[in-house]
Amino acid sequence: MVTLLDTTGDASKRVRHPEKAHRPDTEVLRKPDWIRVKAPVSRGYQETRGIVRENKLVTVCEEAGCPNVGECWDKKHASFMIMGEICTRACAFCNVSTGKPGALDQNEPENIGKAVSQMGLQHVVITSVDRDDLADGGAEHFEKVIYAIRAASPSTTIEVLTPDFLRKPGALERVVAARPDVFNHNLETVPSNYLTVRPGARYFHSIRLLQRVKELDPNMFTKSGIMVGLGEERNEVLQLMDDLRTADVDFLTIGQYLQPTRKHHRVVNFVTPDEFKSYETVAYTKGFLKVSASPLTRSSHHAGEDFAQLRENRAKKLAMAAE
Repeated sequence: MVTLLDTTGDASKRVRHPEKAHRPDTEVLRKPDWIRVKAPVSRGYQETRGIVRENKLVTVCEEAGCPNVGECWDKKHASFMIMGEICTRACAFCNVSTGKPGALDQNEPENIGKAVSQMGLQHVVITSVDRDDLADGGAEHFEKVIYAIRAASPSTTIEVLTPDFLRKPGALERVVAARPDVFNHNLETVPSNYLTVRPGARYFHSIRLLQRVKELDPNMFTKSGIMVGLGEERNEVLQLMDDLRTADVDFLTIGQYLQPTRKHHRVVNFVTPDEFKSYETVAYTKGFLKVSASPLTRSSHHAGEDFAQLRENRAKKLAMAAE
């Protein structure tokens, strides 16, 4: 899951991260003009917020402090975060609290299905905290949510953004068998950063997980995303692209990392829009069907429009191959 909003200096946010309390404060870089967004105030935003509250749901839009929340919620787009607000891991980039999670809410799948129907969503993104405490990592709960959405809103396409299900045999297979339209799992950063940025995860396990999805269902779209500005080298990003293409991943997202508080990993640099455009161009030459690369790109931003484009691009590729 990707942390999205810079709340540096906001003491109210720090109490959410007791596990990071003893980390030294990190340097804070001034954000460039191209990274700034307006505060959400529209009627559409308020209506979406009301539906989320009414159904007692958690959204990654809020938990991760997404800078695009005003735009997306105004259009009645939302990404739901299941299995609670407490994660079992403490990634250095993430704004979600770490600790011992509570029991799963057995009404959550039905409530999400109801909210999707009320909002009239054509495409929905379902993500979650890491639940290493569960025997299946929460795979069955993902399955139940997918089925509940299908029952409440049959025409809605479903994208899942899952944890890595590390050391959870059969978990991935269960989620794939529920037939989401898009299976997303984010690498988050280049492998050289994993020890400091994503210490609970394993880079090549994540690559293998995405590859396994295609082995189980060759027609399922796969997707992955990374943040830049964490000290990675350009060549490392290009190698990561090659690794994802080896796993036959269809869709790549690249966005700017923004640190949530001074206790989180620092922003090493702000990548310029021109550099993002260069990454996009290179990624397309490597064979991705869809690439989204910009400072404000996030895994679920414009997910519905991107999914439509993804299907169209695959159809064009198959038509060209048939000629």
